[in-house]
Amino acid sequence: MKKIAGSRVIKTGVAIFITAWICDMIGWPPVFAVITAIVTIEPTVSQSIKKGIVRFPASAIGSFYAVLFITLFGHAPITYALAAVFTIITTYRLKLYAGLLVATLTAVAMIDVIHTNVFLSFFIRLGTTTIGLIVSTLVNLFVLPPDYTKDIQSKLKAITQRTGEAVEMTFCQYILNRVDKAKCQHELDQLDQEVHKIESLIEFQKDESKYHPLTVDEQKEFQHAQRQLVRVKIMIYHMDNILNTPLTELQLSDKERSKILESVHELAYAMKTHTQFDLEQHHQKLKDLMELYWEDSDKIRDGKQEYPTAFPAEIIVLYELVSIFTIVENYYKEEGV
Repeated sequence: MKKIAGSRVIKTGVAIFITAWICDMIGWPPVFAVITAIVTIEPTVSQSIKKGIVRFPASAIGSFYAVLFITLFGHAPITYALAAVFTIITTYRLKLYAGLLVATLTAVAMIDVIHTNVFLSFFIRLGTTTIGLIVSTLVNLFVLPPDYTKDIQSKLKAITQRTGEAVEMTFCQYILNRVDKAKCQHELDQLDQEVHKIESLIEFQKDESKYHPLTVDEQKEFQHAQRQLVRVKIMIYHMDNILNTPLTELQLSDKERSKILESVHELAYAMKTHTQFDLEQHHQKLKDLMELYWEDSDKIRDGKQEYPTAFPAEIIVLYELVSIFTIVENYYKEEGV
């Protein structure tokens, strides 16, 4: 992400230089063109174009009100206030939200620089806006085009590791009957935030692919990353299910408790270290957990004990754990680890 942010700084500098140079060659004031160029450098080319389309008419509205109120009131304090207020109201009513700030700044800044022909100034302002939009979009298109695939891969690997830690913490605490719900929930909330960040990067890459298509291999890796992120989200969902279900203490024998803890530790270790995943051993652990699940199911079929949920705590925890085991198996099958 730091590399992407650094490239954006470089592109902004290049766009400012070219924009100011063109305006200087024409003899137009570069300040408004430069402002437009700065705000039009977006994370993707698609966003630059979309927001540029909005910012052009918004800037025209700001310029219009600046010219109008200078004509009516001259360079008076009321001119600044009215130009800003009417610009905000108009852009908001027209739903030009992405251009609201630029339009307002334009309206206020123009008042201070217009001293001669106000109508000529209006058309020059439109011209400088056009230069800023075109230059910044072309720079975003050709200079250091953003590529989010590597950042997505690294963040996905990191969140897989953290999810393994969360699985270990959540299930071990429940198995040992000393769960700290607040701590576990905080960790899941942190994972949710990381998921949203990766999803944002995925959307950026989808937008960018319209103008810089991925190769066949890159497209496969990108789609693979999306599927893996979905699996991570489902694992978080299963852990969240446990934390938000009222459970009593688990009634497990020492042997059962030991078997489950061993399975959890091995599963978490593979996710945390991203080491070679032994599917055969994983299948055996999953089979053991399923046997425990069905044994506990048989115990409650003829029982009359009431529980705070439809099922006893042991069944719920085992079900969620078995579900995560299955997801992890699919995760590493596709990962090829």
